[in-house]
Amino acid sequence: MIVRDVYELIGDTPLIELRTLPVPANVKVYGKLEMMNPGGSVKDRLGMNLIERAIERGDVAPGGTVIEPTAGNTGIGLALACQRFGIRLMTVTPEKFSQEKQALMRLLGATVVNTPTELGMKGAIAHAIELAKEHDAYVPEQFSNPDNPDAYVDILSHELLKDVPQIDVFVAGAGSGGTFTGVAKSLKPLGTKTVVVEPVGSILNGGEPGPHKTEGIGVEKWPPFLERAYVDAIHTITDEEAFYYVAHLAKQEGLLIGSSSGAAIAACVKEASQLTEGTIVTILPDSAERYLSQGIVKEAEHAYKDSTHSRR
Repeated sequence: MIVRDVYELIGDTPLIELRTLPVPANVKVYGKLEMMNPGGSVKDRLGMNLIERAIERGDVAPGGTVIEPTAGNTGIGLALACQRFGIRLMTVTPEKFSQEKQALMRLLGATVVNTPTELGMKGAIAHAIELAKEHDAYVPEQFSNPDNPDAYVDILSHELLKDVPQIDVFVAGAGSGGTFTGVAKSLKPLGTKTVVVEPVGSILNGGEPGPHKTEGIGVEKWPPFLERAYVDAIHTITDEEAFYYVAHLAKQEGLLIGSSSGAAIAACVKEASQLTEGTIVTILPDSAERYLSQGIVKEAEHAYKDSTHSRR
């Protein structure tokens, strides 16, 4: 296959059957390999949609500036989109977040501005708003922009249904909540059970906010467009469970997934335990390679070793 440019490669990612999970024999679990997007994550879809919609509305134009607070994947997706349309990009990222993501944003042409890690994404958002005033820039603000879930409503859900016409359970992590909400809007009317995944330290299931090592998902307040009517169940996954499945899929199926993907797989296994037959589909947002500086290999090996010993 020959393509004209890298942007044509966004979307149409493979769906893989995960065959080594501890689930009943007549339950199939499939994972959408979003790390196969050119920027390496599901947020390539989001970045392109945010910029295309902004251009249509006149919020930004070629030659203009976009500033966005991001932990990294959305910044990479935005960098690809801004590169396509000749727009300058500045991202605001807490200093000690994934060094791989920050390096990739810079490599794609973005200017990365760091904020104190202890202020988290709240600090990054506040600083992005200040910078936008200084630079007369557009801030997509993925955490409150309805263009976020709209990036997934039709295209991603259509891809899933094309490959698996009958989806009994859909599982996805929630950071901004955009991926889950967008797909759930299409699947829930078809009778699919829709399940949100969060780490311990997130508040969706009523827990207290706190630190967690699982990256890319988890919230301190209910996201504005995570519509409760679309949420059938919420699974709160420990870091140990998430990292265990990072190691499991690497060792058993040759898949290098990030920790949010590991959490999603843990939730799939929990959902499968409630079924005698059926099909579960989940989103695997990105790969392990962009978390090496965050110690994902050490965490995964430790969780896998501990779990193996506890089962003996």
